[in-house]
Amino acid sequence: MDIRSLCASAAQSRHELAASTAAQRSEAVTFIADALMHQQDAILNANSADLSAATQLSASLRDRLTLNPERVQLMAADLRRVAELPDPLGEVLEQRVLDNGLRLSRRRVPVGTLAVVYEARPNVTTDIAALALRSGNALVLRGGKETRLSNAALLGCVHAGMSKAGLPTTAVVALPGETRSEVDQLLTMHESIDLLIPRGGQALQDHCRRHAQMAVVFGGIGICHLYWAPSADADRSLAVIANAKVQRPTVCNALDTVLLHRDIAATVLPRLHQKLQPLGVTLVLDSTAGQLLDGATDVRLAQSGDFDREWLSLQLGIKVVDGVDEAIDHIRQHGTAHSDGILTNNAEEAAHFLNEVDSAAVYWNASTRFTDGSAFGLGAEVAISTQRLHARGPMALEALTTYKWVGEGDYLVRR
Repeated sequence: MDIRSLCASAAQSRHELAASTAAQRSEAVTFIADALMHQQDAILNANSADLSAATQLSASLRDRLTLNPERVQLMAADLRRVAELPDPLGEVLEQRVLDNGLRLSRRRVPVGTLAVVYEARPNVTTDIAALALRSGNALVLRGGKETRLSNAALLGCVHAGMSKAGLPTTAVVALPGETRSEVDQLLTMHESIDLLIPRGGQALQDHCRRHAQMAVVFGGIGICHLYWAPSADADRSLAVIANAKVQRPTVCNALDTVLLHRDIAATVLPRLHQKLQPLGVTLVLDSTAGQLLDGATDVRLAQSGDFDREWLSLQLGIKVVDGVDEAIDHIRQHGTAHSDGILTNNAEEAAHFLNEVDSAAVYWNASTRFTDGSAFGLGAEVAISTQRLHARGPMALEALTTYKWVGEGDYLVRR
């Protein structure tokens, strides 16, 4: 089946999917989780073959591509949480009776047909399929060539679960993922696709921004900051920074830059270096921080553009600032409106930061690593949106719905 026909088939199936029961859609997601566990060996074998062929990938992309028993189990656990979430469809968002007697309500409905373009993240296949099914949306997936076999094995689990629940498997389809021209063709399918979500690097997002003929939600690129204020608890701040940087450095909510207040920089920077050096982190220092760590190993001075980089690796930018307002200005200039936070025991200062930093997620004394659908209690996410319309932050069930107005009258006419 060619791409146009594949997309049209998915779009046609969305009507049957939207008419299914909440129990069916929930059962389908549970059955997909079951299939992941039953087919774990086949999935890991397919992933191993993808990894063997992906010799040119960077270390961060290889980490994203890699599946192991623990990650497959976590994927299944996320799906079970999605299955247990309340059904979003049909929710009455507001209702009123107008003076003329018209009973008016606003009800939640599916967006329609989603298309998601993503790179070396096989877990995205099941996460997005589960969220699309629970929210009644059809789905067209286009994964990267580097994860083609893994995605095919996972899509088989998706179809097995859908079939067992009595849902049309044509509602979730995948493009072959063999040529870049597939993306270009997909971007023209506005008759079938209602919302496009590109999950990948800046080049992919820029390409979709220029050429997509349907609505697009952008996100996933995170240059994330933590500002360390003088009143913060030093020991606990070190633990938060280490978690934000090291727990999983190859993902978009990993920490990229620490903004240190000048009054404490000489005291805490050596401690931060001592904390992170054994963990393999290289500090990338502005000129002031460089003077404070003169002669230290596993550090280097920042070059032009370093504070505009999403590291996706064990590197961490350090900049010394004069206060919270300079930290906020730096985030506005160099951030991507993803996840930024402040470490302070001053509630007034924290409130100022939280109000002034216009990122999708802002934190007070917490790791940026929490910006995640599962960590937020949403089950999973299709992306982390860094734009303002129509969704921000982790996009889960609610973000995959829109609404319609329903008017009820007694043969009412407008006068």
